Amino acid sequence: MKKLNVLLICGSGASSGFMAASIRKVAAAKGVDITVNARSESEIENYLDEIDCLMVGPHLAYLLDEVDELVGGRDIKVARMKPEYYATLNGEMALDHILSLFK
Repeated sequence: MKKLNVLLICGSGASSGFMAASIRKVAAAKGVDITVNARSESEIENYLDEIDCLMVGPHLAYLLDEVDELVGGRDIKVARMKPEYYATLNGEMALDHILSLFK
C-alpha cells in the first residue's frame, strides 16, 4: 500500500491534534506508512489535492454533506470518526478504521 495522507478535522484542531499524534504513534509501532495532520474545518479546501482520507470529528457530522461537495470527484475516502475512539484518543482503533476504508 502506498503512503497514506490523512487529514483529521475538528472544530479548533486541538482535540484532533491529540488524535493525530496518537494515530501516528500506533502507526509507527506497526510500521504503517501514514501521514496524519489535524486542521480546523475551515482549512479543508487547502488540503484536498494532497490527501487520501478525510476524517471528520464525531461532533461535526453535520458537515459531511458539505465535505462530500468539497471533495467532489476526487478519490478521497471521507468518514466520520467514531465517538468510541475519538473520546478516548484511541489511536489503534482510529488507525484500524482508517485502514479499513482502503480494503
